[in-house]
Amino acid sequence: MKNSPQAATAANPVFPIMIAIGVCHLFNDTLQAVIPAMLPILEKEHQFSFKQLGFIVFALNIVASLLQPVIGYFSDRKPKPFALPIGMTFSLVGMAGLALAPSYWLIIVSVLFLGFGSAVFHPEGSRVSFLSAGNKRGLSQSIFQVGGNSGQALAPLISAFVLVPLGQIGAAVFVLVAAAGIALLYRISVWYKKQLNEERLGKRKKAILSTMENLSKKQITIALILLMIVIFARSFYVTNITSFYIFHLIDNYGLTIQHGQLYIFLFLALGAVGTFFGGPAADRIGRKKVIVLSLVVPLPLCLLLPYAPLWAVILLLLVIGFFIMLSFSVTVIYAQELVPSKIGTMAGLTVGLAFGMGAIGAVAIGGLMDSLGVYQTMIITSFLPFIGLVGLGLPRDQKVQAMN
Repeated sequence: MKNSPQAATAANPVFPIMIAIGVCHLFNDTLQAVIPAMLPILEKEHQFSFKQLGFIVFALNIVASLLQPVIGYFSDRKPKPFALPIGMTFSLVGMAGLALAPSYWLIIVSVLFLGFGSAVFHPEGSRVSFLSAGNKRGLSQSIFQVGGNSGQALAPLISAFVLVPLGQIGAAVFVLVAAAGIALLYRISVWYKKQLNEERLGKRKKAILSTMENLSKKQITIALILLMIVIFARSFYVTNITSFYIFHLIDNYGLTIQHGQLYIFLFLALGAVGTFFGGPAADRIGRKKVIVLSLVVPLPLCLLLPYAPLWAVILLLLVIGFFIMLSFSVTVIYAQELVPSKIGTMAGLTVGLAFGMGAIGAVAIGGLMDSLGVYQTMIITSFLPFIGLVGLGLPRDQKVQAMN
């Protein structure tokens, strides 16, 4: 291991850092949440097609997805603590550009800046979460990921209470969020650098604790492929709900943008709650059991959602949101424990893949809606969670308690 913090210590968790990096994840993903929140506004102000809206989401997510594993790989080799505030600076520039962009292509350029900032933040942020976890790895990853999911959950509220009244220029409000993120990430980076210096000087001894049994390279490769398919199914479905289900609510139930966005908020809010509980649950009962639970419970509910009366839509979105996101932080930990020498790479791969699948999903769903209509698209996408059942073939893991 060369100049790289590749495992959490078996000591006590560092809660101030654990919480601070979760708050920064909240800031980072709040900035990203402005993009799906702005889709109805852009469709109304610029008359963009659904496919054009899909490409805006694609531009954001594909940059983040492609660069995250690359940045994670290089950070495993040589961590760069101050990359965190630098990445947030790119996001600040992107948000300012988004508020002022007069044309479609300048909007695309602005979201590319946001995507790059996110690509830098996630691998290094996940590493800070891992370093501060001590013997509470599941809890730490849940705090980190629930920060991000809470930021994403704000998208409908951003749309309803900021962008609808102010229009595109309302995105300028979130430049302040980016500035706050830069200030806090600088403080975290100082702590992060200190940990690296202590490790280089041999002041701390680290131990890699994995819940995985001894697996061959072939078994690890197969497990990673299955995990990627699980993430694909989850991300594709979540993108459908967060970016396009609003149009189903407007067309099928006659809701306004503001009212419909509150339904999306409930889905995302319960998703954030599920993300928080998923990590500690995985510490207690094992990673795979939580992943399987997250796969199986939402299946029949997803099939019912397109046909449900409006009163039932809220209940279905609450339960689906909670369970489908229960495994969000757990899939990151699972990948890191499959390959414990590549913490940043695995974080970049799993979270980056979620962005990438969201990007592809946005374009595909937008195209389907243009050609088949909103309602038929919602029916087709309701079958997406079934793809995730390949996760039943993942290797079993042990409880964390048995390891400590």
